[in-house]
Amino acid sequence: MAASSAIQIPSRLPLLLTHEGVLLPGSTMRTSVDSPRNMQLVRSRLLKGTSLRSTIIGVIPNTSDPSSDCEDLPSLHRIGTAALAVQVVGSNWPKPHYTLLVTGLCRFQILQLLKEKPYPVAEVEQLDRLEQFTNQQKSEEELGELSEQFYKYAVQLVEMLDMSVPAVAKLRRLLDNLPREALPDILTSIIRTSNREKLQILDAVSLEERFKMTIPLLVRQIEGLKLLQKTRKPKQDDDKRVVAIRPNRRINHIPSTTEDEEEEDHDDVVMLEKKIRTSSMSEQALKVCLKEIKRLKKMPQSMPEYALTRNYLELMVELPWNKSTKDRLEIRAARILLDNDHYAMEKLKKRVLEYLAVRQLKNNLKGPILCFVGPPGVGKTSVGRSIAKTLGREFHRIALGGVCDQSDIRGHRRTYVGSMPGRIINGLKTVGVNNPVFLLDEVDKLGKSLQGDPAAALLEVLDPEQNHSFTDHYLNVAFDLSQVLFIATANTTATIPPALLDRMEIIQVPGYTQEEKIEIAHRHLIPKQLEQHGLTPQQIQIPPVTTLDIITRYTREAGVRSLDRKLGAICRAVAVKVAEGQHKEPKPDRAEGGDGEDCKEHITEDAKPESISDAADLALPPEMPILIDFHALKDILGPPMYEMEVSERLSQPGVAIGLAWTPLGGEIMFVEASRMDGEGQLTLTGQLGDVMKESAHLAISWLRSNAKRYQLTNASGSFDLLDNTDIHLHFPAGAVTKDGPSAGVTIVTCLASLFSGRLVCSDVAMTGEITLRGLVLPVGGIKDKVLAAHRAGLKRVIIPQRNEKDLEEIAVNVREDLTFVLASCLDEVLNAAFDGGFAVKPRVERFNSKL
Repeated sequence: MAASSAIQIPSRLPLLLTHEGVLLPGSTMRTSVDSPRNMQLVRSRLLKGTSLRSTIIGVIPNTSDPSSDCEDLPSLHRIGTAALAVQVVGSNWPKPHYTLLVTGLCRFQILQLLKEKPYPVAEVEQLDRLEQFTNQQKSEEELGELSEQFYKYAVQLVEMLDMSVPAVAKLRRLLDNLPREALPDILTSIIRTSNREKLQILDAVSLEERFKMTIPLLVRQIEGLKLLQKTRKPKQDDDKRVVAIRPNRRINHIPSTTEDEEEEDHDDVVMLEKKIRTSSMSEQALKVCLKEIKRLKKMPQSMPEYALTRNYLELMVELPWNKSTKDRLEIRAARILLDNDHYAMEKLKKRVLEYLAVRQLKNNLKGPILCFVGPPGVGKTSVGRSIAKTLGREFHRIALGGVCDQSDIRGHRRTYVGSMPGRIINGLKTVGVNNPVFLLDEVDKLGKSLQGDPAAALLEVLDPEQNHSFTDHYLNVAFDLSQVLFIATANTTATIPPALLDRMEIIQVPGYTQEEKIEIAHRHLIPKQLEQHGLTPQQIQIPPVTTLDIITRYTREAGVRSLDRKLGAICRAVAVKVAEGQHKEPKPDRAEGGDGEDCKEHITEDAKPESISDAADLALPPEMPILIDFHALKDILGPPMYEMEVSERLSQPGVAIGLAWTPLGGEIMFVEASRMDGEGQLTLTGQLGDVMKESAHLAISWLRSNAKRYQLTNASGSFDLLDNTDIHLHFPAGAVTKDGPSAGVTIVTCLASLFSGRLVCSDVAMTGEITLRGLVLPVGGIKDKVLAAHRAGLKRVIIPQRNEKDLEEIAVNVREDLTFVLASCLDEVLNAAFDGGFAVKPRVERFNSKL
């Protein structure tokens, strides 16, 4: 090579002082810089330099930079490496520092240190010159033998490694393409050597000396690999593994861990293949698994795809392709079990018993897809668990509230990092059978996002005609879900997409009546709370009258969750009294000779009543059992939260009681109206929806058209009700959004009361849609609305005549407590809403003679 093409470095070089590693020509090293002089070198030279020469620095090994600028430089190592700064990365954590990536170019010798601050600069002499490698003919014979010997050992070392690894193959090509004189430095930086040995190679300026020092290092590395191969069991060619040379810890653990791990991995793959062949998976799944196991055998363990493939195959083996549980089909035993676990819920029990009966007649019946719709706290989730217990099946609950990614249902494709199967397949893996009871909880609260619509992904899962070949994205093979009994729960069907709603059998779960709540409390809730709080029936008694007070005065809900919490509060209060009583029992014996206070306490205990009746008694240990009466309720739970205030609210004209349906069950709703002088405007407040606003306009239009008939006048006595009169309609609980057509009859009654000056009966509630002709149309949610009226203590309920069929769903005792007025027109509504009826002025036909 011509002298003009030789490596030429500047005669003056800034020096980077390192003590952690040794940089050899042709190798790359990453070093951290945090000392003052080295930091100044990076800032002033590397970061501000604009030419290629400014990126060339001198790396001095085995020399540490002082931690302060005031300290003198230590003695510098005589030989260094001229390096090219390839990358500079700065960071402030945990302290300001730079990380340099440098590549060695050639050796140099320090002739003179020119300056020490702000960073050291020295005059240097270049030692490695390329023209020496090509023009030095005299040492060809001596170096020829050394270089050939070195080349032979280098090739032997590389060929002991796995040539299928790209880095090993590239190193093999470098041995043939690079000049022999450059190989000692490169291989020394690759194989396992200490910093002291690398420093000796750096100081070896003569090529002959360099070859002589590097050959023993190669021989030592080859012997170590031979020892490693002897300690291993012979394996097939496709089971070769890459042996890392650089880490120092690898050779130290040769005889034990490496052999055991590879032996175990090989045995695991063989065992996994055996499980796949003996599994009962479908033909398509078996074909895919055998193809993947072949790829797994040829794959090095270091590849990321090895773990992914193995996890996939283990999941395929664990899935219950044909494993199922045998159903218990005794209908009588199932009926007893359902009655013991749940009170009421006749529709649900009937549907489960029907399924059992059909299964007795036909074994291959597909699992039904049920959807329980009802307010919170009525037992939709717990009845799903009871159904699984009745059938003798495994139970798995999947919470869908807030799920907004379709991958939660269908899984991720295996091309993604961290891919997983969907919740359906994960649930089957968890239960271990292919015919469990799956509870899809809160299906009406599914979300939608950029990741897809999970409700759309459920269409295939919940379709009996499609779920026999459900394909999860992770499995990518069909799985049969037709034997799974899917039960979905929801508070409302309004937010469920119509296509999904069409695939499910809707079963309405209404709220409980007061009598049902009392039975549930004494059969299930009170025993459960006593057990949770460590109490016994001999320590506390809650009579049905007290339970009724809790239901009517402290809770107002469709379910029993608040009732359960109130009973828990009572048990906690009683637990405190029981614990205090046990603690204070031995005190009178120990304090016989004590002061007067102890005697007084002893006397008070003897004169204690059996019930907790006032606050003073709460501080004393009671006698057993503790009876919970109304006074104890007030002391424990505080003043009643709900009172029967219906009669007070209807003490003036312009107020009527309506019935509304909400996802939490039925509720009573007050409608208030007032009038004032104005310009004939109608004001509506209470966060009303469009349908409810239209009902209000319908009501005022009907009353204006029938004002003369009912003798309705405004404040000035005019039959035009809006003449110089403004009307304000308000629906209390203004923060709650309200909508629907069922408030039409309530608005008409409220306005009729306002303009006639008569009071609406305080014990009457009503619901129904109206038309301009004065007809009353049917509405939904009759059962929940009637139960709300019953809870509120009302006596009469006005409903549309065409809703008479819905009364059959209401319990007999509720129907006996209430009087139902079936109205087909507004005349009948007004007559039932006012005491003595609502008089209609008879029409008198007058004929005037024109003669």
